[in-house]
Amino acid sequence: MPIPPFVVELRELVGPLELWLPGITAVVLRDGPDGREVLLTLRSDNGEWAPITGILDPGEEPAVGAAREALEEAGVVVSVDRVASVGASPRITHGNGDKGVYLDVTFLCSWVSGEAQVSDDENVDVRWWPLSDLPPMADWLVARIDAALADQVEARFVR
Repeated sequence: MPIPPFVVELRELVGPLELWLPGITAVVLRDGPDGREVLLTLRSDNGEWAPITGILDPGEEPAVGAAREALEEAGVVVSVDRVASVGASPRITHGNGDKGVYLDVTFLCSWVSGEAQVSDDENVDVRWWPLSDLPPMADWLVARIDAALADQVEARFVR
């Protein structure tokens, strides 16, 4: 589902004005034949590769949302292992003209089961990528992957 129903209702009231919305990024890792791999989606809205991202539903716990988005977008079950970073996205103008900024909680997740596949209309491809050979991505998305890969317990955030 590309736009959650509560956002559709908000948009009926405010139109394309910038919204501040809660979001998650799930950096899903597994051990592949050539080392560690990360699950990426090729987004249908902008044609760019990204880790799994999504908007939290009202009252939804962020880790629960991360697991839900992994299942909805890529058909995989994950364990949500730790918070990797917390921060704001850049200002985004979506293809339909809606503007938004997202408070993002990025989680390190481990693949548990399921064959990665396109499971919704938000993506046109889903693929495991070796960490040593990632496709081009926005710097702010690469930073989220880097935070998840960092060998540190505490979350990263801008101070």
